[in-house]
Amino acid sequence: MTGANLAAWILGPVLGLMTFLFIFRIILTWYPQVDLNRLPFNLVAWPTEPFLVPLRKIVAPIGGVDITPIIWVGIFSLLREILLGQQGLLTMLSRV
Repeated sequence: MTGANLAAWILGPVLGLMTFLFIFRIILTWYPQVDLNRLPFNLVAWPTEPFLVPLRKIVAPIGGVDITPIIWVGIFSLLREILLGQQGLLTMLSRV
């Protein structure tokens, strides 16, 4: 297994999982009564919060809505496409 294949094998699930967690985090914002410190919701909140805190300092809520999880979904989706898509960097390296 080459380095590019190993990186793709690791990064694919990680980027997919993070995208899923942020999408779930967006859905949880529709239910403000949910306590993010209790199971099972903390399984979504704890891995995503370290990404959201610094971005919240830069991006203010729009109309009272926190858009930082949406930005992170876009970032992780873009990274996945750039690295692992059909013309992705790691995909191209693994073909060589």
